[in-house]
Amino acid sequence: MGRKLNVAIVGATGVVGSIMRRLIAAERGNWGEVRLVASARSAGKRLEVGDEVITVRALDADVFDGIDIAHFDLPDEVSAEWVPVAAAKGVVVIDKSGHFRMDPEVPLVCREANPEAALVRPKGIIANANCTTLALIPTLAALNAHFGLQSMSVASYQAASGSGKEGLEALYAQSQKIAGVDRIGTEDGDVRAVLGEEFHAPFGAPLAFNVVPKVGGWKEDGWTSEELKVRNESRKILGLPDLKVASTCVRVPVAVGHSQVVHATFANEVTVAEAHRVLGAADGVELVDDPENMVFPMPIDSVGKGGTQVGRIRQSIDFPNSLEFFVVADNLMKGAALNSIETADLVRRELEAA
Repeated sequence: MGRKLNVAIVGATGVVGSIMRRLIAAERGNWGEVRLVASARSAGKRLEVGDEVITVRALDADVFDGIDIAHFDLPDEVSAEWVPVAAAKGVVVIDKSGHFRMDPEVPLVCREANPEAALVRPKGIIANANCTTLALIPTLAALNAHFGLQSMSVASYQAASGSGKEGLEALYAQSQKIAGVDRIGTEDGDVRAVLGEEFHAPFGAPLAFNVVPKVGGWKEDGWTSEELKVRNESRKILGLPDLKVASTCVRVPVAVGHSQVVHATFANEVTVAEAHRVLGAADGVELVDDPENMVFPMPIDSVGKGGTQVGRIRQSIDFPNSLEFFVVADNLMKGAALNSIETADLVRRELEAA
């Protein structure tokens, strides 16, 4: 047996980075050195990876020497600069930013849908899809394999943590600010008046006691970047370049867990019973569908879980070969850290077998 591969977590001090450290600790025996990397201001911090305490190193070119696989969790513009630096040193990079996802020479991988794509990487880079897309894909991949997905309409209800630590802290601060206000939502307790404009960041409007129908930046014709990601990334991962997709993404006052309402139309006839059979056996999917007993997916129950939960499955009344269903996933787990770990395991097995 050859040596164990060395792995780096770039962005190790962030919210997703902390989950990455925990997940790697759980499979510590699979790896050689674990290297933690962050910005210069975080260099020197000592962080735990299981029983180990590791000193954080500053991001520079030399930090990738001796590393085999690197997980990147950095802003798009930082990944755009540093991912190629790591790849040029022979590191297989798994990048969570949006910068490389639609590059035709960079595979966009979700283990439940296209694991083979991780093994063909001309630039040495693998992209991790958007957290909203990854919550959908395991369910869609299973249904598509059996019934042939033709189109879908998606409405997402996305947690504050989708905006990282800043988003979580903003929701907590807003909630604390209005906690002691009577008759919230009335003229005397208007949320905007209570919070003031200083509480609009990072969502552009108050999130506590509110929903904000904007996730991501504005694009042409009124679409947001998040809505276009759901369309474009789903097409690429599923290998369905002509898939018809409509998406509306909404930020809601939930800490963790993205929820989505899906209307999906298939080429073949589908029933609820058949969908239950397929999804009940699907990899990475938990069927949670007993609504008469109040059993259905909710973000409060998704926290810390690795898979996607699906329920409220109904046959469309007015649309042939169509289903309506509700999907929930922990956006920090399957939507980010866990999918990156699963992809790294695919690469590790390939490299160790070589």
